[in-house]
Amino acid sequence: SPNSSFLPFFSCALWCPPHSSCVNGTACHCAPGFISFSGEIFMDPLESCDDINECGPPSLVDCGEAADCQNTEGGYHCTCSPGYEPLSGTRIFQNESENTCRDMDKCHYTCQCPPSLEFNPKDPRHSTDVNECTSGRNTCHSSAHCLNFMGSFECCCRTGWKPIPGSPSDPNSTVCKDVDECSSGRHRCHNSTVCVNTVGSYTCHCRQGWVPKAGSQDKQLTTVCEGTCAALTPGPTTTNTLSQIQDLGRNFRSASVLNTVQGLIQEMGDLLETPGDLKTLPFSEQRFVVTDLLFGLENVLRVVSKALPKRPLTFNSSTELSLEVQAPSYRNITLIQNRTQMMLTCDTVHDSGDSGPAVVGLLSVPGMDRFLAEAPLVLDAEEPTTLHETHRGLLQETSHILLSDVISAFITNKDTENLRSPVTFVFQHSVTPGPREKVHCVFWEHGQNGSGHWDTRGCWVTSTRDNSATCHCTHLSIFAVLMAHNSVQEEDPALTVITYMGLSLSLLCLLLAALTFLLCKAIQNISTSLHLQLSLCLFLAHLLFLTAFDRTENKVLCAITAGALHYLYLASFTWMLLEGLHLFLSARNLAVVNYSSVNKFMKKAMFPVGYGVPAVIVAISAASRSHLYGTSTSCWLHSEKGFKWGFLGPVCAIFSVNLAFFLTTLWILKSKLCSLNSEVSTLQNTRMLTFKATAQLFILGCTWCLGILQVGPAAHVMAYLFTIINSLQGVFIFLVYCLLSQQVREQYRKWLKRIKKTKAKSEKYTLSSRTISCTAPRALH
Repeated sequence: SPNSSFLPFFSCALWCPPHSSCVNGTACHCAPGFISFSGEIFMDPLESCDDINECGPPSLVDCGEAADCQNTEGGYHCTCSPGYEPLSGTRIFQNESENTCRDMDKCHYTCQCPPSLEFNPKDPRHSTDVNECTSGRNTCHSSAHCLNFMGSFECCCRTGWKPIPGSPSDPNSTVCKDVDECSSGRHRCHNSTVCVNTVGSYTCHCRQGWVPKAGSQDKQLTTVCEGTCAALTPGPTTTNTLSQIQDLGRNFRSASVLNTVQGLIQEMGDLLETPGDLKTLPFSEQRFVVTDLLFGLENVLRVVSKALPKRPLTFNSSTELSLEVQAPSYRNITLIQNRTQMMLTCDTVHDSGDSGPAVVGLLSVPGMDRFLAEAPLVLDAEEPTTLHETHRGLLQETSHILLSDVISAFITNKDTENLRSPVTFVFQHSVTPGPREKVHCVFWEHGQNGSGHWDTRGCWVTSTRDNSATCHCTHLSIFAVLMAHNSVQEEDPALTVITYMGLSLSLLCLLLAALTFLLCKAIQNISTSLHLQLSLCLFLAHLLFLTAFDRTENKVLCAITAGALHYLYLASFTWMLLEGLHLFLSARNLAVVNYSSVNKFMKKAMFPVGYGVPAVIVAISAASRSHLYGTSTSCWLHSEKGFKWGFLGPVCAIFSVNLAFFLTTLWILKSKLCSLNSEVSTLQNTRMLTFKATAQLFILGCTWCLGILQVGPAAHVMAYLFTIINSLQGVFIFLVYCLLSQQVREQYRKWLKRIKKTKAKSEKYTLSSRTISCTAPRALH
């Protein structure tokens, strides 16, 4: 045949894949070292020739001992294992018969020490520890101290220092800061001295006009001071009283000691009844003077009383004193003075080791409360109260009132900072604490500046009744019982979970709502502008609340956060007010076609009012009392001096006005719907209208009134309702204005169709691209 010479070409398969050769028009043969799914010869155009892994597993070849098989594309080869070398010098071979691998010379090995170890020059076979601290190879911050360990090191804070909150937790990157023992109350200074903080430590200085006692040095950790007349000279009246107290203490005689003690009590009583120039001093200086008065009188009584008869004694004036002088014995002591009872064990009284008589005194000073009642209260971080764990370690200052007289308790031993057994006090009072008030046992801490404050360190309440409180104290000083508003209450974990879950869900819904109002042009008008601004303000306020509300480490940043929260929440409520106003105006104008006037008014007023009014309120608050932004437990407004009313006042006014708008709107709509014919009214779903109306009540912020109803037995229920409803405010906005809006749902459907259409086009384009790429090789053939 003339065409017989072309038969071999047409009889060969054109589709044979790489690493194969043609057998005939319907079959291909894989090259050596390759195989297809059907074997060496295959007829399926979709199959390919893949490399055969001769090295396995299972291995198809045997390279011999000390050799490894290495697979290659279409083949393999053998090489000696690490630590072995070929005797023949040929590094690549094919099977066991060609294997000449032998063990390498051990001298070719090198040894390396683990990190933080180095070779011992005296014995190279062993390593020795590298001291990173002395060699300078550590990464410790300059504020930290390096501690070396075998094979490692750590950076730790020195005594008197502590890690900075938020610094790296890695032991090798700790950053430390000085501990202020004075302000934190961790110092051991005697109550006759003032604590002064130093870097890494502190010193105890004598107060102004005081001098170190004999055998004691000033500005030491163990400094003990005594007062002089020069220390207490604020005015003629006080100077005269103090001088007489000092003279009575120095010049008394054993025969007239009873008269001397009565004279001391009388002098103190006369000064408190007619304080004279003491009342003209500022409050801080008044507290300074009366502090010196009490401690000075206590020191004089401690010395003078040793000469008293060994029996219980009572001295009366406007100031009252109960004393008991006791010979060494094993009898406990109980003193009662002016509705206050003190009980001490015998080992506490005779702990000084003095073989002489022991003096125990309880001094009641009823007139002292006028000078000390308004002094600050500082709660101890370790006091066993109901403070929540996240608030522990923080000093909490709060408003309070004194319930008892001020008393001073003392014994012969002056070192009463850490008693062997706690002293028990029972205070009687006439005020019954309320449900949100807490009773504290406090002592007078003179403080660094001498003006002093009430403190609870070392004292705690063991039991309370309506008109009494029992306390234990591990030291002796000037005591009282006061009642404070329990502003830091034990947190309910369930409320915390509800808050975070509700606000997180609201954040998502507010974000979706804001995007809808921005992108859905079909519904953009005055109403959606109001919805958008409310959504944005609530979104930012909730986001800042969740992320920074309790970040109190940096006081300046915390104050800025409190100011931002104040503004954002006020702005949110202002936009709620504008929402309520627009709702009312729109309903009122249903009877009269005057909607354009509403639009003009809202366009002009909404932005200046929505953002301007909150800015003015926050600016006035910050200018007048900026230091009240941020508390010790949260980045919010301080309750001192009614500062919170800068937020609560506008909020209460807004939800009251919005409630009036809401009720008026309902009345207008009810009248309007009743006038419609039955055919039109059947177009409305009664249940849907009811739900929207109820949800509108939540959106307008009217439910925030539940916050002021958290009193009495229903407080717990109101707290849950307040938390659940108001944390889901963003959900109601998205539900009412987006999901229940027919226009928005239509727009959502259009967006979904557009997304599906785009996705279908993308898939069609991808499929077309794949088809073209598959047909291109055939076209080339």
